[in-house]
Amino acid sequence: KLEVQVMETSKTKLGADHPDTLSSMANLAFTWKSQGRHANALALMEDCTQAQRRVLGQKHPETLSSLATVAKWSS
Repeated sequence: KLEVQVMETSKTKLGADHPDTLSSMANLAFTWKSQGRHANALALMEDCTQAQRRVLGQKHPETLSSLATVAKWSS
């Protein structure tokens, strides 16, 4: 619940495409995955990855890490 609040506050204060907001999205996705909320986690990580591609670039380490996570969670 707290991580959802952090993500929403980051979106409001920093903007949806701010790198800190994207990090909070990824953190929430990992939390949901560990809670067994696999579909929610995958969907959020996919959204995060799309934003990271746009904001950080395709070859940024965080983008590459998120892409690897999506591939792992999708298999």
